[in-house]
Amino acid sequence: MTTVAAESVPIYLAGEFVRAGTPLEIRNPATGELVASTWQAGPDELEHATQAAVSAFALTRRMASYERRDALAHVADRIVADADELAELLTRESGKPIRDARGEVARAALTFRTAAEEALRINGEWMPLDWTAANRGRSGIVRRFPIGPVAAISPFNFPLNLAAHKVAPAIAAGCSIVLKPPSKDPLVMLRIAQYLDETHLPKGAVSILPMDRPTGDRMVADDRFKLLSFTGSPSVGWKMKAEAGKKKVVLELGGNAGAIVDETADLDWAVARLATGAFAYAGQVCISVQRIYVVASIYAEFERRFVEKVRALKTGDPLDPATDLGPMVDAKAVARTHEWVQEALQRGARALVGGDPEGLFYPPTVLVDVPKDARVCGEEVFAPVVNLFGVADFAAAIAEINDSQFGLQCGVFTNDLERTLLAHDELEVGGVIVNDVPTWRTDAMPYGGVKDSGIGREGLRWSIEDMTEPRLLAFARPL
Repeated sequence: MTTVAAESVPIYLAGEFVRAGTPLEIRNPATGELVASTWQAGPDELEHATQAAVSAFALTRRMASYERRDALAHVADRIVADADELAELLTRESGKPIRDARGEVARAALTFRTAAEEALRINGEWMPLDWTAANRGRSGIVRRFPIGPVAAISPFNFPLNLAAHKVAPAIAAGCSIVLKPPSKDPLVMLRIAQYLDETHLPKGAVSILPMDRPTGDRMVADDRFKLLSFTGSPSVGWKMKAEAGKKKVVLELGGNAGAIVDETADLDWAVARLATGAFAYAGQVCISVQRIYVVASIYAEFERRFVEKVRALKTGDPLDPATDLGPMVDAKAVARTHEWVQEALQRGARALVGGDPEGLFYPPTVLVDVPKDARVCGEEVFAPVVNLFGVADFAAAIAEINDSQFGLQCGVFTNDLERTLLAHDELEVGGVIVNDVPTWRTDAMPYGGVKDSGIGREGLRWSIEDMTEPRLLAFARPL
């Protein structure tokens, strides 16, 4: 692979690349090396971006469908052309294993490509309104119009694709957008800004600005933005909703995602997928597998195979294609994870696989006999830790999954159709994934949760619906 020298990367402010605000160093969490320096926008830069977004919306809302499509398709093409370079940059700034980084880059290209297609499919409807004699001769047309400037905040764990899930649908809908990418790894989205700048989008239609929390809070509360789209922790997300005023809010928050394995499942497949789902990107995924419920008749065999699989995982250099687990995001995350694991062990849990952290690397950890109210089980651990439980039957597993404040996605490993339908009926989650992990997501599907896991859905068509408003045109035909 090529080595990218440390450089000073400008931020993208109202259609211009500028070096303004406070210097920000981006370091590789695996090695501590300086990847690049960039800038953290302050209140002045945010105000400039906000004014530009308001002005640009007068133009973006009138862009033809093909113009929005062409801009998005251009970005998708550029991502594909630069895929290897983008993946390496993503790995170096985030610590994500290179295999996962390549997958994220491919998904980002798909996200922009799908948004380009959806830009041509923002349909309305004709509807009869003559439902009574008094309304004879009445009919209506409903069209969808862009909602206005969008404030968007994306997290560190998927710094490219989760940000793309905000920028791409906003462009498709005809909205302007100010994006706050994660300050820990903003470089890949600043590269995407170069591709956006090559299009014919109006100046100021997109700003990509790393910011500190107080500056981002100004954006949350600003009534000039008509929609807030936030992906991150539940505690922060619900606080933002309370501060967002009258604007529409979409929250994609956390979870303690569960999976069910019954006696009809393909155990080899289930074990392999659950090991991936629990430990990909060191468990720093909101739909990472955190709780696994296995019916009693196969529990012992599942545990044996799962432990064997987890022990074979490789921790190390994220740039090594053989690496399964890289570092966690920072020392604070490692310390919190270890505190929660130790708490569970002190309360009677046992570690089938585990150990002490080494720097930012936390070992893959498998716990059993965990108290249900231990933080490592009841809260979002966001770490390479998974809890195993045996249950009497499938119905008991559903009850355990639902006994949570979260409800993002659930994986159900079964080959029984009746149980599949029961899971869809009864599980209190935003998505049921049959014969795969809750960590699975493809970018065209509706994605989001219930309970403390958020409100609204992402996925291009569903995001565009949130970023547009229906408007009725009613006709009276004199008779």
